[in-house]
Amino acid sequence: MYFWIIGILICLITTGIVLLVYMYKLAHENNVIINTFTFTKYPSSFRPLQLFFISDIHKRVIDDNLIVQIKTPVDAVIIGGDLLEKGVPFSRVEENVKKLQKIGPVYFVWGNNDYEVDYHYLDSLLLSLNVKILDNTAINFESSNGEKIALLGVDDLSQERDQLNVALMDAEENSFKILIAHEPSIVSKFSSRENISIVLTGHTHGGQIRFFGYGPYELGKVHHLEHTTLLVSNGYGTTGVPLRLGAKSETHLITIKGTD
Repeated sequence: MYFWIIGILICLITTGIVLLVYMYKLAHENNVIINTFTFTKYPSSFRPLQLFFISDIHKRVIDDNLIVQIKTPVDAVIIGGDLLEKGVPFSRVEENVKKLQKIGPVYFVWGNNDYEVDYHYLDSLLLSLNVKILDNTAINFESSNGEKIALLGVDDLSQERDQLNVALMDAEENSFKILIAHEPSIVSKFSSRENISIVLTGHTHGGQIRFFGYGPYELGKVHHLEHTTLLVSNGYGTTGVPLRLGAKSETHLITIKGTD
């Protein structure tokens, strides 16, 4: 009987170790999800827009194997909040940003965990690295015939710093609008009147650890809502523990284009 108990304990411990190793491996994958979005409102004078979206980096060091998967430079690299969290050295932030800049100009919106550190210093560091911070503002791009694309970003919702109305004031009238926010709940703060075509978000980690398909949040995916299209990413890093289960780490190579 004694040996049976010892055998069962060894089996359980071995299974637990194997599971933890597997969860750690999942949390450190470098998955690039290909997303293509087609809109009738996309301005015909623009070529298809190429974006690389990465959110919730947290404690991770961006792997060179992620960068090499992006074969050609993109129009914009967008960090969708939670670039870091408490305890992450700013030297790691600088290293991560410089890696992302190898594939395109970097834009950033604030997430809730970004406020766990000296965010004034983070702000100055990002500006010194030529990162464009979209904190309740918009950047407009105009084609030769006057058509416009507006890239809008709002500050973190959980800190009640978001002011979408201010960002919309910066966006050119009749522009094709792309909104970046850390939290998906931003979609409840506007309607079809604002004419925002697509929203890119993270925050949820897809639940991060899901057992039998259940987790604290649903898996990241694309939602086609009545008033906009919403992408929710599982994110690149983790928080709490460096483990994932049933919610793989992901980044996104996004193409936005018009109908043929």
